[in-house]
Amino acid sequence: MGVKNLWDILESCKQTLPLHHLQNKKLCVDLSCWLVQLAKSCKSPGCVREKVYLKNLFHRLRALIALNCSLIFVTDGSIPSIKLATYRKRLGSNVLVNKMDCTKAVQPVPSLRRNKGSEFSCMINEAKILAMALGIPSLDGIEEGEAQCAALNSASFCDGCFSSDSDIFLFGARTVYRDIILGDSGCVVCYEMADIETKLGFGRNSLVSLSLLLGSDYTNGVHGFGTETACKFVKSIGDESILSQIALEGVAATRKKREKDKSEKDKREKYKSEKDKRDKDKREKEPCFNINKENGNLCVKANNNSEIENVGPETQFKEIIEAYMKPKCHSPDSDPVQRVCAEQPFLRSELQQLCEMFFGWTHEKTDEYILPKIAERDLRRFANLRSSSSALGLNTIPVACPVSAIIKTRKVQGKDYYEVSWRNIDGLNVSSVPAELIQRACPEKITEFLTKKDEKNKQKRKPRPKKQNNNNDKSTINEIDEKLKDLLISIESESSSNPLAEITNVSQQENNLKNDFERDFVDLCTPSPAVRASKAAKCHKPIGRKIDVIEICDSD
Repeated sequence: MGVKNLWDILESCKQTLPLHHLQNKKLCVDLSCWLVQLAKSCKSPGCVREKVYLKNLFHRLRALIALNCSLIFVTDGSIPSIKLATYRKRLGSNVLVNKMDCTKAVQPVPSLRRNKGSEFSCMINEAKILAMALGIPSLDGIEEGEAQCAALNSASFCDGCFSSDSDIFLFGARTVYRDIILGDSGCVVCYEMADIETKLGFGRNSLVSLSLLLGSDYTNGVHGFGTETACKFVKSIGDESILSQIALEGVAATRKKREKDKSEKDKREKYKSEKDKRDKDKREKEPCFNINKENGNLCVKANNNSEIENVGPETQFKEIIEAYMKPKCHSPDSDPVQRVCAEQPFLRSELQQLCEMFFGWTHEKTDEYILPKIAERDLRRFANLRSSSSALGLNTIPVACPVSAIIKTRKVQGKDYYEVSWRNIDGLNVSSVPAELIQRACPEKITEFLTKKDEKNKQKRKPRPKKQNNNNDKSTINEIDEKLKDLLISIESESSSNPLAEITNVSQQENNLKNDFERDFVDLCTPSPAVRASKAAKCHKPIGRKIDVIEICDSD
């Protein structure tokens, strides 16, 4: 639950950041909040039975592993006594406490160990086993998991916390990631305590005061305070003095005396006075708060027929303030925290067995999901090592680049990627990684790839190679050119050496004309000449001619 309506109050400080904002960060995860989110996202009745929440957790983890995020799972310990008493009061188990009296002290009860055999506890254990196979450590908190995350974040042990409980700010967290969204345009919802202080003017003390007035896991709040009223009241006093004033003086609140009806003798009289009672209730439910300018104390103007009750520090508020300001957590230098600092190995065979047991996947399918992300994480670590070495002025890197070579370029969701081959990664040969990561980690691989690509393009533009060498081809071409030149010269020389060629041509034309003329006269005495083939005769039709034949006799 957290603090009532606190997320709405902090809405103006919400930031939606791209997913790569989390790369190379160390983050604590409130595991209970994640599992609740993943379980709610699947509304199918068989979600728990089919391990859908665990499958979604696996995909969320592999996305963060690829960004080289160092995660620490934090789980809840025992239930705090003040939280247990507040929940019992809400459920109505304490018959001695009036349900409408929200300002009375909560009776102290011992803290309660959580039920390890419950369904949710089994979900927590499965998530921890899966995380262990992926190399993600887990830390069991003493009481509240979000309090342990906030303690590590406030001590700069981690860069941020994943939690959907708004009271994590009250425990001292500085950077909180409320939600994470995967997919094409992955993003995270982030809240910074610095933005809350500058934009809203609420520090940690002010947020604790809001929890006292509005209600939280540790208190039911003060009757008569809404979101707007509580914010105005806290801002009017200030962050530095608000807690000390409440701890020393308490909060005076008005509440109406509710009397039970003993009998219903006169219903008509009750009906007549019903309207007056309704108006009376409205006036009595609205307390009027005034601030004394001289001493800064909170004064409450009481309505008629109402009783003023002071809730002092000895009863409730002091205990709640101490629970938020000094939660029971592991210190950053404690042994449990130091154990999770050690780097955990990636257990490939164990992960394959778990995925086969939980999801029914084959070993090859599990490798297909996780090994490219592990390789991308190793490449990001190599890029960080390279940048650190260059910053120190070192020219050599003691670790070899995990990329063997670039195979080709690719487009993944509209972004530039390289398909690369890996070295020394068992079970993975080829996968795609972002182009900007290759540029940071191994720019020489890009240069080598582009050089080979240019050489291939040049070879494609050249003609197909012949059997002879290029030198022989050039010599044959030169020989052909010389022969052609000689032939032209010989033709020109022949034409110039025979000057009577034109005269013979002219005489030949005259003879042809003479022959054509003689064809028109037929000499019967002389034998006819032999038929000559003519090309012109083939293309012209014969012309019909009328020839007169004269017979010559001997007597004549």
